[in-house]
Amino acid sequence: MLQQIVDRRLSGKNKSIGNRERFLRRYREQIRDAVKKAVSGRSIRDIEQGEDITLPRRDVSEPVFGHGQGGVRETVHPGNREYVRGDRVGRPPSGGAGGAGGQGSPDGSGEDDFVFRITRDEFMQIFFDDLALPHLVRTQLLPDAPEWKSQRAGYVSAGNPASLHVVRSMRTSLGRRIAMGGDLRQHLRELQEALAKAERLDSTPREEIHALQQRIEALMHRVRRIPFLDPLDLRFRNRVRIPQPTAKAVMFCLMDVSGSMDEERKDIAKRFFILLYLFLQRHYERTDVVFIRHHTQAAEVGETEFFQATESGGTVVSSALTLMHEVIQARYPPGDWNIYGAQASDGENWFKDSALCRDLLQQKLLPLVRYYAYVQVAGDEQNLWEEYDQVRRNEPNFAMRRITDAADIYPVFRELFRKAGTS
Repeated sequence: MLQQIVDRRLSGKNKSIGNRERFLRRYREQIRDAVKKAVSGRSIRDIEQGEDITLPRRDVSEPVFGHGQGGVRETVHPGNREYVRGDRVGRPPSGGAGGAGGQGSPDGSGEDDFVFRITRDEFMQIFFDDLALPHLVRTQLLPDAPEWKSQRAGYVSAGNPASLHVVRSMRTSLGRRIAMGGDLRQHLRELQEALAKAERLDSTPREEIHALQQRIEALMHRVRRIPFLDPLDLRFRNRVRIPQPTAKAVMFCLMDVSGSMDEERKDIAKRFFILLYLFLQRHYERTDVVFIRHHTQAAEVGETEFFQATESGGTVVSSALTLMHEVIQARYPPGDWNIYGAQASDGENWFKDSALCRDLLQQKLLPLVRYYAYVQVAGDEQNLWEEYDQVRRNEPNFAMRRITDAADIYPVFRELFRKAGTS
């Protein structure tokens, strides 16, 4: 009888999604390198799109079975017009081209590279792999929308058939059968011994023997009526949901928009913050983002204004740090929130203000935050870099890096937010 199998799994129109996921896991390193190159050359608007990935053919080779060099084979392929069965054909020299007029790939491998496209979600998943906010701690229970954790809570007598515990059910069944039939089996053994003794004595009346046999048969019938498995014996794994503390976090994004920040430096800073913003939106549901722009004065702005508005003027970095501290005191109690900060600047600052920035970080901000990252989008060491370098030597939750080109954004971003224990 012919059997027909209909696949009704909810995997969309693409039924080979499992094979695709295995392929992405297998060539993870090559795809990650391709994503790294793609990010370094993208504009701000295109940072969250998919990408065409090209893998060298030598990296996706598969093991194949083939005939050895020895042996004699008689084969006539379909479409042959030159040979008939029995003709002898010389073997082509080893290493020759597979076809006439064929051309190999530019790298000399003889075959074209393998090209495929990863989707937007796959691109972002690979891009943000092995990244996390440092020192994130679950702080409190949310009464309106708590997070729940499923935890085992013993066994119950009713539940989903999928959660049936067979061993526990059979153990309960065995105990019930022993309890219900223990006295009956003991009485049955006594009657069987009495019957055996009576049958050995010739003087025992036949009526007495017959009565013992009837009583034994009745007891055996009662024992057989004890069910092997009763619905009361079934035991199911029980799980309960326990509310868990929620990791509430806030990220402060501080960007210098003064006159010394030319368009190239602003573009690098914006691309860094866009990566950070996408990372937070994708991995952390309950994370607030506070955008602060500053020149001589600092202002809290919205997402659109932060990434699109253009301003110029002098530079007083301490205004942004002061505003960040005020917002923390007003809206984000450190006991309830995981506070993070990320600052991007070219390092140029009013000379006397840089020492004030160092004091603000050490005395007011760093005791409140889990992690603070400073990125300088210029190659030369400015006075602000020198002051922050003194902070870095004494504060483990403070990190600083330098970005001079768009190609440095990706490695610096991964270095600042890499999970502990990953390379």
